[in-house]
Amino acid sequence: MALPSDAPPEPTLAHDFVAGVDGALEELYRDLSPLVYSMAVRALGSTADAEDVTQQTFVSAWRSREGFDPDKGELRGWVVGIARRRIADALESRTRERRRLQAVADVAPAEESGPDDAESVLLAYEVNALGDPRRTIVALAYFEGATHEQISERLNMPLGTVKSHIRRALITLRDRWEVSDVAS
Repeated sequence: MALPSDAPPEPTLAHDFVAGVDGALEELYRDLSPLVYSMAVRALGSTADAEDVTQQTFVSAWRSREGFDPDKGELRGWVVGIARRRIADALESRTRERRRLQAVADVAPAEESGPDDAESVLLAYEVNALGDPRRTIVALAYFEGATHEQISERLNMPLGTVKSHIRRALITLRDRWEVSDVAS
């Protein structure tokens, strides 16, 4: 006959994860990332988007770990639920982007006019002043029309890094053009 023990139960990965113990996130990632990634690839059809969703899933899980109670549910199920929400968010984002693009395509410009020569020279100068890798990424995106995924593959960079470089480059260009407009 086993006697009840007053010793605390052994910590589990779920308890360690909620407590923020070193190595718990890595262990959870090793265990669940293949499942989360394969769910995302199947739903989204894009390895780059699936990588982003996988990363977002584990970042979300880590940030909200205090809200998970290991005594009330399974950690794997909780993380899979987060992954499903991130996948749904990605699909919704795609739908919004498609609607936006369709709305732009439906509105035909009254008069097509390209930038004048002075603007083209100024733009080329400002893009060149960005420095690498932003200069290369912006040139691929806006002058050659490459998608973020194509740039990511071509430059062997994570998709999120490419998007961050483009965003920062556009902010820098906007700030420089605003200063230029004020000066003129």
